[in-house]
Amino acid sequence: MPDLDALIDSATRNRLPDDSKARMVLRIALAQKIGLGTPDHAIVATALPLVDGGPRRLVHGVLGTLLRRRLPTIDAPHLPAEVEERWGEAWGAEIVEAARRQIAARPPLDLSFKSDEAATAFATESGGLSLAPRHVRLRDAGSVADLPGFASGGWWVQDLAASLPARLVPADANDVLDLCSAPGGKAMQLAAAGHAVTAVDSSTHRLERLSENLNRTGLSADLVTADVLKWKPRRQYDAILLDAPCSATGTFRRHPEVLYRARPRIIADSAELQSKLLARSADWVRPAGTLVYSVCSLEPEEGEQVIADFLAAHAHFRVDPPTPIADWLQPTSEGFVRILPSLLESEGGLDGFFTVRLVRAA
Repeated sequence: MPDLDALIDSATRNRLPDDSKARMVLRIALAQKIGLGTPDHAIVATALPLVDGGPRRLVHGVLGTLLRRRLPTIDAPHLPAEVEERWGEAWGAEIVEAARRQIAARPPLDLSFKSDEAATAFATESGGLSLAPRHVRLRDAGSVADLPGFASGGWWVQDLAASLPARLVPADANDVLDLCSAPGGKAMQLAAAGHAVTAVDSSTHRLERLSENLNRTGLSADLVTADVLKWKPRRQYDAILLDAPCSATGTFRRHPEVLYRARPRIIADSAELQSKLLARSADWVRPAGTLVYSVCSLEPEEGEQVIADFLAAHAHFRVDPPTPIADWLQPTSEGFVRILPSLLESEGGLDGFFTVRLVRAA
């Protein structure tokens, strides 16, 4: 991908702050134009509402200047230099090349279903592809709300990689605590699988979205608005799913701006928070219970390293390698589920993810 910040700076008299809302919106708009080929009118219609009450005139002017130019093509896309260096060291040149291709491609639409029978029927009727139980992938879906079954609540939008952590929760776990839950795809998975779910998140607005989705799908969960670092449950649980806040670099296919926002300091701060959340939630797992940890990050500091540090400090937990849900998904030698940009690339790819299932000693 061309350097979006350099393009933005070439069209402004005074440099916009790196963390300004205007720069973030302009990055998104340019990624739509260069990476997805979105029509100019759609780009403007998408960008301007994001700065309502803010620098709308500035963004409109800069965006208009850039769209009138002949912008770079993506025949040879690149990620930000520091990201390519970081991922090259962690995963190798082949993964960097795969990430370049993924950021230039339009991601497919993944749907999670309440039952495998419903997913199979939908895939047959729509010509979609099922890559795992209760999953359907569509290449050109159009409006989500217009798809069959939306109003009746048989499915919800969820990247296939994001559905993996909930799949690692044991089927016989009765009560499950879903931490940092909203917007709630994993909570709906757990509820559809028959678990009694308590969903905790610090955002009232995001929990409202979860409540709406639960109502649409006819599923149920107890919702708790709380900061996990301050909140404490009254009992222990058979299983806990902690999808921790992170740099979100694994979502770069749909959100390329994260690659500019996720500086080393952000990654380090995220890893520190994840370690605190993991250590705190570990005490809430019943003996012989399960703790599933996940992040939508491609940074080892937020995945492999966090777990290595946790296990070194918590000898009463061990890694429990999962049984593969499909032949394309095999755990690493350490028992982790690590999703990299090269996985299922020919089928549209996946978001980057790290997931591990831990078991507490009896």
